Amino acid sequence: MTHALYILTGASRGMGLAMAQRLLQPGHSLLCISRHANAKLAQAAQKADVPLAQWTHDLADGQGASERVRDWLQSQSASDYSSVTLINNAGVIPRIAPLSHSDPAELAWALRVGLEAPMQLCAAFLGATEAWPVPRKVLNISSGLGRRAMASQAGYCAAKAGMDHFTRCMALDEALKPHGAKVCSLAPGVIDTDMQVQLRGAAAQDFPDQEGFKQLKTTGMLSTPEEAAAKVLAYLDRADFGAQAVGDVREA
Repeated sequence: MTHALYILTGASRGMGLAMAQRLLQPGHSLLCISRHANAKLAQAAQKADVPLAQWTHDLADGQGASERVRDWLQSQSASDYSSVTLINNAGVIPRIAPLSHSDPAELAWALRVGLEAPMQLCAAFLGATEAWPVPRKVLNISSGLGRRAMASQAGYCAAKAGMDHFTRCMALDEALKPHGAKVCSLAPGVIDTDMQVQLRGAAAQDFPDQEGFKQLKTTGMLSTPEEAAAKVLAYLDRADFGAQAVGDVREA
């Protein structure tokens, strides 16, 4: 029996965990890469009888993670899989402050995790599976802030804008190949995760948009991680996935 293989980063909490839980279905195989393993996810996989591997790897070391993924994929037999999908979900927000007050090390960390690692993982995934005769997809989880500037968010906005644009380049590359992968950088909407807590809790003097994020919470405008995961995975399953290199679940 062949399996649909999913490689998912940032799967230990938030929307990443919700996606991993939804992907625990018969006929699937799941490889998760996060700083920490999730014991409940492992239990759920065992109960569902779905192959699950959880690699603990800090994506600030994107080179190490991508080399590990490349080597692992090259050791696999393509005939064991009906499809392969990479979902780059992991991301971080550095300390919320104007760029003039930002710490260079934190900015570097945010760009390594949010931009450098996804690009390196895409390169490793696409290169290692290029000859596989099965459908291949790359889903990069972006943000509306990659397309709209916000004060005190330069690091996060830059990482997501870079993700959108390298996905456009990647789509052009893959379109030239006989069996190129389908790729998309997708904004998942506004989700009630730890990042939202971080934004609502920022110092008002450092973050002019703080009140707006508080209102999103009080007015019930935030999606739960489970709701967002369902929308994102439904988008991934669309027949026209990859027709647009950059998308938004709210415009689907």
